[in-house]
Amino acid sequence: MEKCSRIEEISIKEKNILNDVMSYYDYRVINFYKCRSAYKVETDCGFLCLKRMRRGAQKVANGYYLVEQLHNINFTNVASYILTKNGDYCVKKKQYIFYLTQWLSGEECTINSIEEVVRCAELLAQFHTAVKKIDISPLKIDSNLKNWPHIFSSNLADLEKFKYIIEKKIIKHDFDKAFLSYIDSFYQRGLTALNFLNRSKYYSISRSARNKHTICHDSFYYQNILKDGDKYYIIDLDSIIIDLQVNDLGKFIRRLMYRKEFSWDFEVARQIIEAYRKINEVSYHELEIMLALIVFPHKFWKLGKKRYFKNKHWGEQKYIHKLDKIIMFNEAQDLFLRDYMLYIQNYDSQ
Repeated sequence: MEKCSRIEEISIKEKNILNDVMSYYDYRVINFYKCRSAYKVETDCGFLCLKRMRRGAQKVANGYYLVEQLHNINFTNVASYILTKNGDYCVKKKQYIFYLTQWLSGEECTINSIEEVVRCAELLAQFHTAVKKIDISPLKIDSNLKNWPHIFSSNLADLEKFKYIIEKKIIKHDFDKAFLSYIDSFYQRGLTALNFLNRSKYYSISRSARNKHTICHDSFYYQNILKDGDKYYIIDLDSIIIDLQVNDLGKFIRRLMYRKEFSWDFEVARQIIEAYRKINEVSYHELEIMLALIVFPHKFWKLGKKRYFKNKHWGEQKYIHKLDKIIMFNEAQDLFLRDYMLYIQNYDSQ
């Protein structure tokens, strides 16, 4: 499931807590191995996964219910939750909450090939399709549906403020000069994203998602995707939330585009979208929404906010390094935007 460190790296105090937690379950523990934020527990019945969180008992209850319902409709690409001897979802110890699941054999996806990325897109579509068939009324989950047109407008106004701040500075540092030279181009891209959002059916689609309580994973990326042979699994359902399902897909694409293997190549994004929509249809207006969420200059705006609003105390070189990582894809993003717009036009005529 994940690369684990040996038990020697787990402190005695930590091990005692883990043993105490496992005493609530009906297993004999042989050994523990640490795996990022989880523990691989070797028991007399095989390996199990023990997760630790600072809060979120309701999230565990949500995950348990969702997985049970998914298994009932034969979606088995998720790990089963295991109840305590008393039938509880989790164990509370000190400031932590622990819960136990099946240990899935396999490895994290590397997502460095288009073949694997396409399989991940298919998995996400299968998950989105499956959760639509479930009665999710017993779940108590938050909504992540936001007023993105308002947020985009506010962020664009911030870009104008950054520009004003820089232009008024008597002494401009190298970062200031570089950031200023790109503000207009990123502003235009953000304006294009906002225009797409405004002309889409964003508000009606959002209302529908809110009324239907549309479930999203909200953290679909390689850390939460496992591959075991030809089978792919989606893990860590702690983050499930009510949102537009194209936001799940869009965030997945956007994060991939910043990888050097893909570098804002629209052909990669097209294959992801096509693989997804063969299983879970995407409307023309959803494609418009997704384009806006993908190409809006989130990273550029966040960097400016850290510098000119929050005055984050980073060295000049760190600021420049972060800006370089953003602008290195600037031309590629322009081409991506152009190709995506052509794709939408052709999609609308189909």
